[in-house]
Amino acid sequence: MWHAKYIAVDWGTTNRRAWLIDSSGSVESEFKDHLGLMSVPKGGFDSAAADIRKQLGDYPMLLAGMVGSDRGWRQAGYVPCPADAALLAASILWVEPMRTGIIPGVCQTEGHADVMRGEEVQVLGAQAIASLSPNAIICHPGTHCKWIHLQNGRISRFQTAMTGEIFDLLKTHSILAAQMSDDVMYNASFQQGLKDARDGAPLLNALFAVRARYLLQAAPPADASYASGLLIGNDVMAGLMQAASGSHVTLIGRPDLCHLYARAIAASGCTSSFVDGGAAFRAGIDSIIRQLGE
Repeated sequence: MWHAKYIAVDWGTTNRRAWLIDSSGSVESEFKDHLGLMSVPKGGFDSAAADIRKQLGDYPMLLAGMVGSDRGWRQAGYVPCPADAALLAASILWVEPMRTGIIPGVCQTEGHADVMRGEEVQVLGAQAIASLSPNAIICHPGTHCKWIHLQNGRISRFQTAMTGEIFDLLKTHSILAAQMSDDVMYNASFQQGLKDARDGAPLLNALFAVRARYLLQAAPPADASYASGLLIGNDVMAGLMQAASGSHVTLIGRPDLCHLYARAIAASGCTSSFVDGGAAFRAGIDSIIRQLGE
């Protein structure tokens, strides 16, 4: 039944997106809304999941993302590194046997503990549609940026940075908020933030300098770009710490954010390319479904 039509669902904390995929692998219809985990009332997941089928049809459905977390519909757990499509397919949590399933996340228990949920599907998809090296480096910018390393085509290790979340906290709740009212752009301020990060400026000290510059120079509040460059610069430096000079990074995610990361990666002497997150997710679901038929 999975080789006829099926529904692929990317269900996160604040949003969800679902696609009806036909037998040729093409998108027949789709929808996106803001009914993320935080918006589903207690005991409301069964109804919210049923609503997806009301909109797209009564077809088999495979879900991934935070819907499988301890705050989601069902807790799908994690599979350990090294992880691939076969392991994820074998570990699906079936809400209805072979009809409604939640893909588990991936965990790293050796060395620095880490977890991901949803990004692993996009990694599988990027492998399928972008012909990645079996030992590729993948960066997934966002609230919690992931740096994922493949070895022999499997997710072997990864690290998470709270880059986006820290930026949002600084911009909305910190003493720097008044100086960070501008929109983030790739401009001279952003480039200066990148440079300071590469030059080893202590992160917390450099952030407070945003406030100090304003007090001493009565400068206009336009330092969001600088702070973003500083944080992304630090993130990229840490993500590429063990990578050889000239390494290539595949970026998956929002185009505007990936553009900023691409600039930071280039400034670090590496190259990058972009894969659309939605396309990667759908291709990743397809990779897992192919395992169900074997």
